[in-house]
Amino acid sequence: MTATVTRKRWVFHVPGYDPAPPEAVRQRFERELRRFEECWSVKAGVSDADGSTETWTVIAAGPNWSAGTRYRLIAWDDVIDAAARKPAWQRIPQGLVAFVDFAIGALPQYLGANWRYAGFFLYPFVTFILFALLAIVVGRLAALAIGWPIVGFIVGLIVAGAALTLLWQWPGRSIFLHLLFDDWIFSRGYLRQGNAAVAAKLDRAAQELVLAARGSDVDEIVVIGHSLGAVLAIELLERALRLEPKLGQEGPRVALITVGSSILKIGLHRAAERFRAAADRVASAPGIFWGDYQAISDIMNFYKRDPLTAMGLEMRDMPLVRMVRIRHMLDPAIYKRIRYHPLRMHLQFVSGNNLRNAYDYFMLVCGPLSVETQVRGDGALAAIGPDGALLQKASV
Repeated sequence: MTATVTRKRWVFHVPGYDPAPPEAVRQRFERELRRFEECWSVKAGVSDADGSTETWTVIAAGPNWSAGTRYRLIAWDDVIDAAARKPAWQRIPQGLVAFVDFAIGALPQYLGANWRYAGFFLYPFVTFILFALLAIVVGRLAALAIGWPIVGFIVGLIVAGAALTLLWQWPGRSIFLHLLFDDWIFSRGYLRQGNAAVAAKLDRAAQELVLAARGSDVDEIVVIGHSLGAVLAIELLERALRLEPKLGQEGPRVALITVGSSILKIGLHRAAERFRAAADRVASAPGIFWGDYQAISDIMNFYKRDPLTAMGLEMRDMPLVRMVRIRHMLDPAIYKRIRYHPLRMHLQFVSGNNLRNAYDYFMLVCGPLSVETQVRGDGALAAIGPDGALLQKASV
């Protein structure tokens, strides 16, 4: 297979439910870019673009190639931060309502598609129920110690409430209970009525994408969605297709890459008709290439599942589903250190590798090969030499 070279690309990256602000995301990007340089024996640098904290330019180069990337972060940390500032007396009931909604509308489908993901779904709510039971026991003991029925009952309620509050704050915060509650609350809201703030961001990004496709000299436009961001990335492209139905058929190539995705988190819910229709439209768009990367060691994605057919939609040529092994991306000592940290494993999809691998986020973002070439083939393994030089014959 002849490789297709990319000299200029635009990347629209949609993160998952991550509270990190754009400045922190860029710092993480630059730190992980150093791993990419060392791993592939290349040079790469980041510079500002238009003075925006959500857009920057990446120039990567080897001995005989150079590629420039305009990287656009579709940040929605402000939405996540606003949810995190709500008091517990609002978040806890909303989280429990979300649990019931997904338990009825999606849990049976989760169990059928991937039991590991079903366990991830149950984790925060089962943990909270255990906290509540422990608080009730503590309150009951306090009531018995008082001895007077009415006073004891009142004291028991106060003590139980205080105990639950303490457990919610700690260890609840340290085991990501707050973040996961907010994640499922957002997911239910997105599923049921959408989110106006996120919709506005996606509209702006869709307009930027279409303008880039119509008026720039880039070789390809890549939309990357990580985790719950994969859901939003599909919606972004669906909105862009409304503006330009021939997207990708004329002008630069257009690719969607979903990694560690939560597509089925939303798509398997009985009420997700709107989202399933959007996914089907993107998958059937003739000008859009779609690659979906999954890993068994990441419990936050659905391993070995074609998203479309799992949602009951017609099988199509897209997405092209690829399986990856996170343990083969990292030095054994590093993998051993993070393997029991689910969030860190999940983030490896958007982090730098220590070992050359068919899946490499930064090679997709700023390497010399087109995204489609990498997904259809073996990444850049056969294309980049030990000194970082491009080996394969290539066409533009």
